[in-house]
Amino acid sequence: MAYKELIVEKDGPVAIITLNRPEAGNSFDMIMGIEFDYEIMQLSEDRDIRVIIVTGAGRFFSTGIDLSMFVTPERHAIVDESVLALMPTVEDQTFGKGTAVATAIRIRNMYKPVIAAVNGTAAGLGIAVALACDIIIASENARFSMAFVKRGVVPDTGASFNLPRLVGIQKACELTFTGDTIDAAEAARIGMVSRVIPHDELMNEARELADRIAKNPPLAVGLGKQQLYQAMLETDMVEHMKREVDNMGRLMGTADFKEAASAFLEKREPVFKGE
Repeated sequence: MAYKELIVEKDGPVAIITLNRPEAGNSFDMIMGIEFDYEIMQLSEDRDIRVIIVTGAGRFFSTGIDLSMFVTPERHAIVDESVLALMPTVEDQTFGKGTAVATAIRIRNMYKPVIAAVNGTAAGLGIAVALACDIIIASENARFSMAFVKRGVVPDTGASFNLPRLVGIQKACELTFTGDTIDAAEAARIGMVSRVIPHDELMNEARELADRIAKNPPLAVGLGKQQLYQAMLETDMVEHMKREVDNMGRLMGTADFKEAASAFLEKREPVFKGE
């Protein structure tokens, strides 16, 4: 469908979501929040899509929340029924529904991997969205800032949950307390991003990575994602190993497991169907 502030492209098993308010630094207003949450919700249920890429239009990934909403709220009142129709129903109990808060939760809970292809500045809510994704790859032009403190607020949208798990508590404290901006090379050095890519090659690299993931059996990828995040919260290795055994048993009963075994023995490329 056509959105006002997103561009969505689907090509085979990969979907690319582009935040599309370049004139406003791809900052989140109410419309973008509703559209982003709705599209992630739709893609999570789309069996044809196995991997999602999130990026920004123009020079920015996202500069965060659109502060003009708080200065001139009348300019941001939603009167377009087509946008309001995208709001989740009352049956959807996701915390923060219709906002990037809910989107971050959906990204973490869905089985499908989500790659943030950070093309430029990711600040405040923008860095929170990137941190919610499973893999961050960055253009050499990318910049990252926990800018919340500069606006007199605390990190939200899971940023203070995800950041220390990537970079450790001391570096997370430094970035949170100062609101300093770091470049892509520093973000890679401290473990915030997976890799840094020449700017003109960013989307090609993101797509190549997505394609490699999409060739694998989606049930195994999804349960693997779930296991990794559960492991970060688990304190008992034996309990986690029991979960691994349960998941292994589930997967060994799937058609994709049989296809993987057959393809290996027949020395051919497997074709996985998510069954």
